[in-house]
Amino acid sequence: MINFDYVRVSTQKAAIDALNKDVTSQFIAGGTNLVDLMKRGVMSPQKLIDINNLPLKSIEQGNGFVSIGALTLNSELSENDLIIKKFPLLSQALNAGASPQLRNMATVGGNMMQRTRCPYFYDTVMPCNKRQPGSGCSALKGYNRMHAIFGASDKCIAVHPSDMCIALVALDASVVIANNKGQRILPFADFHKLPGNNPEKDNNLQRGEMIIGIQIPDKITFAKNSLYVKIRDRASYAFALVSVAAALDMKGKTIQHARLAMGGVAHKPWRLTTAEDFLKGKIASVENFNRAASIAMKDAKSYGHNNFKLKLAPNTLVDTLKRVSGIS
Repeated sequence: MINFDYVRVSTQKAAIDALNKDVTSQFIAGGTNLVDLMKRGVMSPQKLIDINNLPLKSIEQGNGFVSIGALTLNSELSENDLIIKKFPLLSQALNAGASPQLRNMATVGGNMMQRTRCPYFYDTVMPCNKRQPGSGCSALKGYNRMHAIFGASDKCIAVHPSDMCIALVALDASVVIANNKGQRILPFADFHKLPGNNPEKDNNLQRGEMIIGIQIPDKITFAKNSLYVKIRDRASYAFALVSVAAALDMKGKTIQHARLAMGGVAHKPWRLTTAEDFLKGKIASVENFNRAASIAMKDAKSYGHNNFKLKLAPNTLVDTLKRVSGIS
């Protein structure tokens, strides 16, 4: 790890000003991902801006939203009574992530900003377009068991590692972003990017901007029939091979609306909008769930070691839908 400067700020303006003054600077809160990347030499910020003193830790309901501060700890969010009552899907996803020790340090904003766990990204000897643009993607013909089956490019097939973000995209959340001109609100589905020709860019956050919170619409009727399922190699501190966030608005056995997203399958949280559209107005049945899964997998492509995901992903989706609808 290289030497770096450290500064602690106590206001949002001071944080943004400090970021704008030094192009090599990075915000740090829990640091559960950033410090690892610095130790491995993957990222080398010359200044860390500690934002833990900013008043961004509240969870409040009002104006049609539940608002969550960017510095809210993952553990606090998952255990919050309001979140458990209104958005159990989010609580389940948070509790599926990492370990209790990490959840007690990791923040909501940091969770959104975490980078892929592709081993070639972490290995500074190996070519990686995400780490060094133009160097190549070692995973394409390497050991790609954990890698994408949706939305990849010949420049990068890495996946986004978060569980929390899969639930948030399914819940139609928005990101509140601050800069020196004020604030802007971005749909959560548009925050993270597919790799395309620029896999080094994980998201649409601009230089001089910071995440200050999340907003989730509170007038939803998905709480009763929602579930987050994560398939992984071990029960704790393991990233998803495939995960599914499912929430159904049901009237009897009829699905009024569906919210579906997958993790472990793409460079960003992967919303299954075509499957959602198919299920709207349909009876909850194994036949319809199998059809929805087939629709969801239409553009999937594997790369060798992750061929199994072409079966695991639809099977997990069907199983989750059966469980969440109560027909299994």
